[in-house]
Amino acid sequence: MPSRPPSRPSRPRPAPLRDRDRPASASAGAGPVEPAARDDAPRSAPPTAPTSQVPRTEPRTGSVPVRRGPASVPVPVVAARGSVVSTGMVDRLAERAAMRRHRRWRRLAWTLAVLAAVGALVWLAFFSPVLATRAEDVRVVGAGSLVDTAEVEHIAAGADGVPLPRLDTVSLRTRMLDVRGVKDVSIVRDWPHGLTVRVTPREPVAAVPDQGRFALLDADGVRVATVGSAPKGVPVVTVPLDAADHHALDAVLAVLGGLPDALGTQVTAAQASTQDTVELTLRKGVRVVWGSSQDSALKVRVLEALRSAKQTKHASVFDVSAPTLPVTR
Repeated sequence: MPSRPPSRPSRPRPAPLRDRDRPASASAGAGPVEPAARDDAPRSAPPTAPTSQVPRTEPRTGSVPVRRGPASVPVPVVAARGSVVSTGMVDRLAERAAMRRHRRWRRLAWTLAVLAAVGALVWLAFFSPVLATRAEDVRVVGAGSLVDTAEVEHIAAGADGVPLPRLDTVSLRTRMLDVRGVKDVSIVRDWPHGLTVRVTPREPVAAVPDQGRFALLDADGVRVATVGSAPKGVPVVTVPLDAADHHALDAVLAVLGGLPDALGTQVTAAQASTQDTVELTLRKGVRVVWGSSQDSALKVRVLEALRSAKQTKHASVFDVSAPTLPVTR
């Protein structure tokens, strides 16, 4: 039999590539060797030891690296005793406080100035003699002959020395209305020292005999004056003044007060025993039976038509007490 060639000594088989990175102790250990994992099995990442996070650095435009860390939080700086702190904010706060104090003082000064000016004006107008009333500057106009003008002037003279803004014209007017013959009064201030008193006198429409004299009455029945003889143009009314029933007198005064001027100036007398029996006497003895004071406007038109008509203008009696059925004689 042929002899076999001598066998070569066997060389150690190289480890697989996946086992080359293992430490030598793992491969040469005393324990059994674990089978290698298959290539298709999922591999788990080798555990890594916890390391401190190193902030990532990025280079600037130059060559010096810049470290980016977390956003820094401002930490209040407490100045130590004796250290120097910036006084910019303190100066601004002090300046603002000074400006506020300045504005307050300025407003206070303006308020005091305004109050002083108002007080001076009030004293000047209401209490000083600058606008005081002077008796020589008081005028009374429109009084007429039947008004006691001296009494009106005496009342107005009581305002002498009183400042015009403080003058009580209402009280003066009330006192003047009580003067005989005064129907109405208006008082106007004439700055700076005068007054104008405008008097509206009562106009007499009837002269009523009274104990040998004549009482002058206006349309309201107010006695204007008492005279010795009836004035010209004022009709004499024969109605007793002391009668308990004044309706007759009121009716006569209402008729006389409602006559137009052209007819009223022709009336020389009037009489009435009751309020429905008013009679008027015109010039040349013409007598007009008026009746009551109702429908006076219609009666006036009928009377004027009768006195202007050719057939009736020479009549001596005109009865218009029933104006729709007049009668002439």
